[in-house]
Amino acid sequence: MEKIKTKQTKILLISLVVIIVLVYAYETFIGKNYQNQSIVKGDKTTKILGEDYSQKVIPKDGVVLSVKWGDLGNQMINAGVIDKAKFEKIYAGRGGLNAEEKKLLEGFDNGNLKITRENAGFVLNLLWALGLGNKNAILENGPMSDKKYGGAGKFASTGGWILAQGDAMKHYSMHRFMVLTPEQQALVEKVSKNIYRPCCGNSTYFPDCNHGMAMLGFLELMASQVVSEDEMYKTALMVNSFWFPDTYITIAKYLKSQGKDWDNADPKEILGFDYSSGAGFQKIKSKVENSSAGGGGSCGV
Repeated sequence: MEKIKTKQTKILLISLVVIIVLVYAYETFIGKNYQNQSIVKGDKTTKILGEDYSQKVIPKDGVVLSVKWGDLGNQMINAGVIDKAKFEKIYAGRGGLNAEEKKLLEGFDNGNLKITRENAGFVLNLLWALGLGNKNAILENGPMSDKKYGGAGKFASTGGWILAQGDAMKHYSMHRFMVLTPEQQALVEKVSKNIYRPCCGNSTYFPDCNHGMAMLGFLELMASQVVSEDEMYKTALMVNSFWFPDTYITIAKYLKSQGKDWDNADPKEILGFDYSSGAGFQKIKSKVENSSAGGGGSCGV
């Protein structure tokens, strides 16, 4: 009888030790990892912890882009696409232009363009002017010139550009800041049809708002400097992210909930309709609980 009790006691002690080990292992290796992951219930992201998404998507130190700016700002001032006095007046009410911004606007030897959280709006306006003013078949033969819309001058990307000398349409596709080869033009047209923006449902091929027109100018700039198609998508996603930070931070959270990482996401896929268009993003947003992200930034200067 005594031997049976001793045996039972040993079994109980062994069982207790096994339970303690299992609980410890769960808490140490599974529980912590679980807490740091997005939890999806009923196709809803209920918790996303342990990630600095802002730093991942829009690094605080900014990003140096794969294009040189050179003297394009000065060229646009001389051509009248940018009225320097109007431009500086707008920014005087926003604290004025800093030294780097002044150099981009009127300098001659600028290196690679850099976008930051602080200058994203300024870069947007420079590229908006570039996309509007540079002569390109997309502006002349694409949806912008479709008669059913009543003329290209009726869009936010044209009527909203109030920083030109005279009427903005006098500069619409009128200047040769960049001259593309047929191959480069074909690449811009191809890529522009697959880059969307969350403020509307149109691709860059239909640049009816400032973000679309700026992205068109940026694609032309990249193509003119022989940037590859893959690099164009990668860099365009960086730029779009700084223009629509809440949108792409939300997308990064959604990707995490699906077991994917922002750093390894396919830029072409993320810039496509399903993620970056207004309608596509709303579907993504609906799957991320407590998301307050809007459709995007203002379409004005």
